[in-house]
Amino acid sequence: MDGILCVDKPGDHTSFDVIARIRGILHIRKVGHGGTLDPMATGVLPVFLGRATRCCDLLPVQRKRYRATARLGIETDTQDITGRVLREETSHVTRAQLEAAMERFRGSFEQVPPMYSAVQVGGRRLYDLARKGIEVERPSRRVTVYELELLDFDEDAQIFTFEAECSKGTYVRTLCCDIAAQAGSLACLTALRRTMSAGFTLSQCVTLEQLQLLAGEGRAERALLPIERAFEGLPRIELSEAQARMIKNGVKLDLRRVRGGQAAGAVAVFGPSGEFLAHAAADRERQELRSIKLFCPAPGPAQKADGNTK
Repeated sequence: MDGILCVDKPGDHTSFDVIARIRGILHIRKVGHGGTLDPMATGVLPVFLGRATRCCDLLPVQRKRYRATARLGIETDTQDITGRVLREETSHVTRAQLEAAMERFRGSFEQVPPMYSAVQVGGRRLYDLARKGIEVERPSRRVTVYELELLDFDEDAQIFTFEAECSKGTYVRTLCCDIAAQAGSLACLTALRRTMSAGFTLSQCVTLEQLQLLAGEGRAERALLPIERAFEGLPRIELSEAQARMIKNGVKLDLRRVRGGQAAGAVAVFGPSGEFLAHAAADRERQELRSIKLFCPAPGPAQKADGNTK
């Protein structure tokens, strides 16, 4: 079974819990995911099956969108509601103050990752240190928030909800706390839902319960998206049958002899029948097309012999 499964991750599950459930439901071992979600978070988790697992290390550069809710006036060690409360104070932030604070976090800026994160410092995961009560200095990282919109603010309860579209490595928990600090208060995340990841949206997702039902009816493949959906934004190059055999065998092709050869950089390569073959690089300077990762079945001995004679 090969393809992309968009799962609406339930709360109180780690991303690896979801992978384990899917392995059990579909009875397959080759499963990977494209972007970890905190256990309390819900929403879009792209899962890759079979040959699609080759996509996993290609997706983290993509944008992600979240809907988050935070409570002002409370600080926890994890920056979310699951953590130990460190400080509480009465908060009197107004909507105008909150809007002004959010303006500071639109665009690119430096963000310090939280202690409860998978970031490594000195070869050790920060969350391993945090669980031992050890706090260390963390170097800031450049992140980008492309869109940041305040959706709701209950001024009496001091609870606000916002939507953010951001780059890889942006911690929304930290963003909540930083917005609050800019407004002169504390905050912790109380709910987080990922609504888009690497171009995949909630409308494409199935729940684990829905997948279980489909699998029981022998229709699990109906929930799968084709592998090439991961590369929808790339230029498309189409090959002849002979060229397809060659690229399957790792042979570089002359860009001037392929359909779509005017492209440059990363491209999606398709065979003569429209089948997705590879994620490839089009080098305009050298006028060559080389595969980066193949997604087609490996060629048999006869095909290899043919490919090597072209």
